[in-house]
Amino acid sequence: MRPLLQRLLWQRALPLPLADIFARMMLRWFLSLFFSLFRPVRHWRGWRTPAIQALIIQLIAGILIWVVAGWILQLMDTPLYLGYAALFQGLLAALLTYWRRLARWWVGIQLVFPFALLVTVAMQFPPWLFLAAFLFMVVLYWSTFRTQVPFYPSAPAVWKAILPLLPADRPVQMVDIGSGLGGLVLALARSRPDSKFLGIELAPLPWLVSRLRAAFSGGRARFLIGDYESLDLAQFDVVFAYLSPAAMPALWQKSQREMRPGTLLLSYEFSIPGQVPHITVLPVPHGPQLYGWQC
Repeated sequence: MRPLLQRLLWQRALPLPLADIFARMMLRWFLSLFFSLFRPVRHWRGWRTPAIQALIIQLIAGILIWVVAGWILQLMDTPLYLGYAALFQGLLAALLTYWRRLARWWVGIQLVFPFALLVTVAMQFPPWLFLAAFLFMVVLYWSTFRTQVPFYPSAPAVWKAILPLLPADRPVQMVDIGSGLGGLVLALARSRPDSKFLGIELAPLPWLVSRLRAAFSGGRARFLIGDYESLDLAQFDVVFAYLSPAAMPALWQKSQREMRPGTLLLSYEFSIPGQVPHITVLPVPHGPQLYGWQC
């Protein structure tokens, strides 16, 4: 860039040393302006979320395949076939995703995404269908890209495994963090009518479904919409979570700050790094484990 600025300044009858000084000054000014404009974006915490990283990787792979490879093939007078381009873009995006050590499911998503995009364009779906699918995914998953907790519904076998872990000599208060459609809370409320069970869910659609189910069941199950970070865990005897590996350290720190001595923290499938569980239950043979920690 600096030689270009030198040529432009020299053609305007400036001496070459003076043109070099002006070129250096203009180049420094341009770079300082560029980094000052992008500094807020560079420090944005959203770059750390896997969804944003996966999107950037897919864009990089698309640029490398469709632009760079397409330009090279054009110089070689060779056509760029869409199917081969989508294949190589998916492979490159999957390799970059694996290199960035994102979750395993992102590798598969990155691999099939270009093909899914080609099929979608070829089928010529009406625009309203994309809007409806987008809105459905939003109300179902809500801020999954930020919390890194997908929609993980627990099975009835897990509900049965939790029931004997509850104190039997007194009423208990229990919360299900990320309660989804409310199956666990409703089942435990039917089995233990003397106790209070609360489910908290961040996504609007599962919360609405659970509220409707609770209204028709007539039990003591309650459901809140919101982030469990705003909930005081000191009021509960048992805290259950079926989240994701990325969310477990924050859950452990919050439980250590707020849960009372003698209470129980349960997590299905995902353990807490560095913390040996006091309880280990296998609800389904050869399936994930249910972990428990006495606070």
